[in-house]
Amino acid sequence: MSQQSGQELAIKRTAQNASSAPQCWDSAPRSAACQAFRFPAGYPVRKMEYSKIAQKTFELENRIQPLQQDQIFKYNAEEQKAIQKEAKWKKDPHYFKKVKISGVALIKMVMHARSGGQYEIMGLMQGKIDGDTFVVMDSFALPVQGTETRVNAANEANEYMVEFLERSKNVGRLENAVGWYHSHPGYGCWLSGIDVSTQLTNQTYTDPFVAIVIDPNRTISAGRVDIGAFRTFPEGYSPSSLGKNKDDEYQSIPLSKIEDFGAHANSYYPLEIEHFKSSSDSKILDLLWEKYWVKTLSQNTWLSNRVYTTSQIQEMTNKLTQSTTGAVAIIQKDSLPARPKVIPIIITVPCSMTS
Repeated sequence: MSQQSGQELAIKRTAQNASSAPQCWDSAPRSAACQAFRFPAGYPVRKMEYSKIAQKTFELENRIQPLQQDQIFKYNAEEQKAIQKEAKWKKDPHYFKKVKISGVALIKMVMHARSGGQYEIMGLMQGKIDGDTFVVMDSFALPVQGTETRVNAANEANEYMVEFLERSKNVGRLENAVGWYHSHPGYGCWLSGIDVSTQLTNQTYTDPFVAIVIDPNRTISAGRVDIGAFRTFPEGYSPSSLGKNKDDEYQSIPLSKIEDFGAHANSYYPLEIEHFKSSSDSKILDLLWEKYWVKTLSQNTWLSNRVYTTSQIQEMTNKLTQSTTGAVAIIQKDSLPARPKVIPIIITVPCSMTS
């Protein structure tokens, strides 16, 4: 066997083995596992091999579990109607515990969020309910115009949404809308006041419904999808337990968003997220990856994240400055001498007497 053929065989085995395929393409963030992986010296690496290894790494980093059977994609309309009629979630605000997202839906949402840049994007998810779990099978983008801090669906988006769902059923995709997703570019996965209001409206009129938030900037920076799933509590409901300590979450929220985050932090709760794929959608996932990965996930992170990295450094500086300033103010206040007690002096002026 020639040296060249031996090198090709080594690369093929590496690409086939997900556990041996860390993020090592030149323009991607390098994980710890990547440090031990290198292409053989002098090997002419082709774009296709970069793409395959990148896809394997993406699936590995995001724990996309392959399913042995495609039973999860079977949609039973009568069963879903029965679940809707029983509506167990109306009796228990914490009824839903988990969200399972297909690899196809995940990559479509990430690509959409990434394409929005610094502006928020919005889309809808299709799927079904399985016990206390949302099963997201597909997603599609909505034609909305977002800003850097908010996104709302207008009449055009609502009409597009209805037409898309109707046409989906015409081609045999019977899944209903089970949630919406939007992006938070650079400021984490949580629900703002507007998001809470939107989700509460959705749960009131189109329940069961789940809200997904993706941070495309942190996704590219970390090498794995930064994603969160949430459900809001009914109006007037006070959760008996606030769940995990939110101090860690406060640390990652920008100063400009902390007030909004804190005001609504107890209006919703997070759901556990799992990712899956099967033989049915593996081919679609391959096609999506080959079409979009060069434009989005393969971009040089140092170049694409310049603004985000700079903003993170500035944010840390602002927080340190605010923390230091607050500490100095407290010390100065405590070190001041006690103010002497003021004793009022009453002066009596005698009145002149007249005859």
